[in-house]
Amino acid sequence: MIRSMTGFGRGEAAGDTATVTVEVRSVNHRHLDLALRLPSALASLELDARRLIQGRVERGRVDVGVQVTPAAGEPAADVRVHEALAERYVERARALGRALGLAGEPTLTWVLEQPGVLEVADAAPPAPAAVWPLLERALTAALDALIARRTAEGAALASELRGLLAELGGEVTAMAARAPLAAVRRGERLRERLHALLGEVALDEARIATEVAVWAQKTDVTEELVRLRAHLDEFGLMVDKGGPVGRQLDFLIQELNREINTVASKADDLELSQAALAAKGVVEKLREQVQNLE
Repeated sequence: MIRSMTGFGRGEAAGDTATVTVEVRSVNHRHLDLALRLPSALASLELDARRLIQGRVERGRVDVGVQVTPAAGEPAADVRVHEALAERYVERARALGRALGLAGEPTLTWVLEQPGVLEVADAAPPAPAAVWPLLERALTAALDALIARRTAEGAALASELRGLLAELGGEVTAMAARAPLAAVRRGERLRERLHALLGEVALDEARIATEVAVWAQKTDVTEELVRLRAHLDEFGLMVDKGGPVGRQLDFLIQELNREINTVASKADDLELSQAALAAKGVVEKLREQVQNLE
């Protein structure tokens, strides 16, 4: 199945000391543009995490967020009391009271509120080596969910692409049917113009046939139509094959457009020109859809 480049996935893995949660979001991008946000304590795991992501995703702007929370029962923070500093606050408060003739003792609440008496520090994070198995599991689950979503959207895109391919094939068939008739009409127009210019003077049919043949060679679109059909067949095979085919399809879009432009530039027939113009419109629709594919 082909895959789109937009999606979301979430994964979680719990261990004895921590729980790792991973969220992955992706949107369209010409190449793989990966933004990975890890807690600073796990910076050493970034390379391994990137390799895991790059092994699963080939195109798109991919944002990955990782959160690590202590397991239940693990201390989330460490509270330290600086007793020596607290004693100095109490001594100074008592001395100030005596100097001012004020009675009373500093309360515990007042002491604890003084700057520097209490220090709250985050608990030491788990070692990266201990977290990696959890991160790997959570990231894999998130990528599985992301790819499942991208695949589901890709199925809808594949259906749309097949419909557009059928429409484009119809326009190519119309151009192929019109091309021989256009050659006949060129000969008829040439004779009509010569009769208008020369009146009753006899026409040199051999010369007319030569001129028609030369013009027909200049405006012949047989090769372009053959290549168009070949590109259409290859396009359909790639859609059926699936996988990350966005770049290949984008290249085929350019080739389709090139051949149709050549047909349009050679066409000197209104209906052939109209069919080429309609085909260009379908190719543009194909291009818009292919931009969404991985």
